[in-house]
Amino acid sequence: MPETPFYAKAMRGASHLVGHWLLLGQASPQRLAMILADTARVAKLGEPEETPSGPTLEAWGSGAQPPLWAARSASFLLTQMPARPTPRDEAEACAWAYCWLRNRDFDSFEEAEAALPDHLREALAEALPEAWADRISQRLI
Repeated sequence: MPETPFYAKAMRGASHLVGHWLLLGQASPQRLAMILADTARVAKLGEPEETPSGPTLEAWGSGAQPPLWAARSASFLLTQMPARPTPRDEAEACAWAYCWLRNRDFDSFEEAEAALPDHLREALAEALPEAWADRISQRLI
């Protein structure tokens, strides 16, 4: 399947998402990497082969492509933060929307949209429909 423009934006935004976790997480990069990997394992968001190092996490947050489990874990953790962070740019919004749909099982777009935390509704208003369309197109193959 050819890569869609949305998917390409979401994958670029995955680094932004991990960078946002690094920015807001209140621990060393090594500890934040451990939290990210443990969250992926416990919440069944992916199976990291090993816990990344702090420098690896910093590289992912600075433009290197992180594995999908890392982006999914970062979105999972950021969504639950009391500070209620929102995406900082369009690519990051695409990554949040993509991960939102990958982290949970929704039967319809309306269900996925209704389940969004209030602070993310406006921030993902454009990206979530694109993420849903991308998800539906993947089901057809």
